Amino acid sequence: MEEPEMQLKVKKVTDKFTESLYVLANEPSVALFRLQEHVRRSLPELAQHKSDMQSWEEQSQGAIYTVEYACSAIKNMTDSSVYFKSIDSLLKTSIALKEQLNSAQGRSSSTPQPKNPPGTS
Repeated sequence: MEEPEMQLKVKKVTDKFTESLYVLANEPSVALFRLQEHVRRSLPELAQHKSDMQSWEEQSQGAIYTVEYACSAIKNMTDSSVYFKSIDSLLKTSIALKEQLNSAQGRSSSTPQPKNPPGTS
């Protein structure tokens, strides 16, 4: 065989081989297989991320509830300032009265009481 004829046959064989590989590489079943492999590799990591996100969401919801509850309590305390002022004034009044009682008892115990002489009752 001659060299140009051989080159033509080799070119035809390589072209057919290249075309076959191209068709095989782009076959829909191969594409689906590649998708399946990708999903199989990435699914556990995605499932872990989903689980982590759900856990963080639960923790966030708990923190939000706690903050809202604290804000509500502070608002109620702010609304109760009138009552706290009343309690404060009552406590000051009671402390003043207690001091007056203590000073009155101190004066009465410091003044000597007349004692009955012995033999008289």
